[in-house]
Amino acid sequence: MKVIDLRSDTVTQPTPEMRRAMYEAEVGDDVYGEDPTVNRLEAMAAERMGKEAALFTVSGSMSNLVAGLTHCQRGDEMITGADSHIFYYEVGSVATLGGVQIRLLPNDAYGRLDPKAVEAAIRGINLHLPPTGLICLENPHNRCGGTVLPPDYIESISEIAQRHGVPLYLDGARIFNAAIYLGIDARELTKYVTSVSFCLSKGLSAPVGSLLCGDADFIRRARKNRKRVGGGMRQAGILAAAGIVALERMVNRLAEDHENARYLAENLAEIPGLSVDLALVQTNIVAVRVEKGSAGRVEAELAKEGVKVSNLGDGRLRLVTHYGIERADVATALKVIRDVMRRQG
Repeated sequence: MKVIDLRSDTVTQPTPEMRRAMYEAEVGDDVYGEDPTVNRLEAMAAERMGKEAALFTVSGSMSNLVAGLTHCQRGDEMITGADSHIFYYEVGSVATLGGVQIRLLPNDAYGRLDPKAVEAAIRGINLHLPPTGLICLENPHNRCGGTVLPPDYIESISEIAQRHGVPLYLDGARIFNAAIYLGIDARELTKYVTSVSFCLSKGLSAPVGSLLCGDADFIRRARKNRKRVGGGMRQAGILAAAGIVALERMVNRLAEDHENARYLAENLAEIPGLSVDLALVQTNIVAVRVEKGSAGRVEAELAKEGVKVSNLGDGRLRLVTHYGIERADVATALKVIRDVMRRQG
């Protein structure tokens, strides 16, 4: 039985071209800045994001942590969404390691923060208050089902941030999915932010890595913070080589994942006992609410039948399309889901 793994696009396998590139990679000591493959990847990433420089990290969580450590001082406050990846899935790292307090604002269904609430949350000068060190957005938004923040919204938050002298950071783990959905260059989504990160190891299918991008001084300071949290790598070009292939070959094919996600969502919406808000299915993530029965039980029953999904913990399951999942796999998964829901009564 073939296992159809829809838990996340982090389960993607590197392509044959990536494996060859990794085998043949020219390497050096990256801590000394002497790995030519890492240097090339960082230059490519900076150019793709429209920033001066970039830093190769081992994961999106490390990029988010390093960004927080670099933008904020101990005792500062970071504004982010209550459903953000930074708050929900990163073990409180910026608080425990950076001494940064997190100020949560509600995300709407599309992952947006209310601009008025953002401005109201920025601290004034007061002896009793922690300074606002950073505002964070996420695009696309994971827990909101892969929904996309458009450029004009990001610009509106940027104007608030600039007015108050606060940097704006974009957790753009799947930023190329957002760009593909909108039919624009990713730089249209990043030009309003101070810094941005994106992952290689999700829809782009590289085995490891994320890039943190910003101006040259920010990246210089971020490099020291990467070292501080144990992220200094030596012959990391073996990993960076796969990232170069990802940027050169895997971005445009994300549209196929979006098409498969739409097909999946439209068919899930027709299965009794499940509900899907199709307006929120914009990229490669489908969030489906289990209206009849237990989401945990449905997840377990699907796993027994060879279909893996993830449980968002609030009565919703998440299904993610990605490289390695073909339309036929989606059709098979739908058949299994129908059978499981029928048995749920």
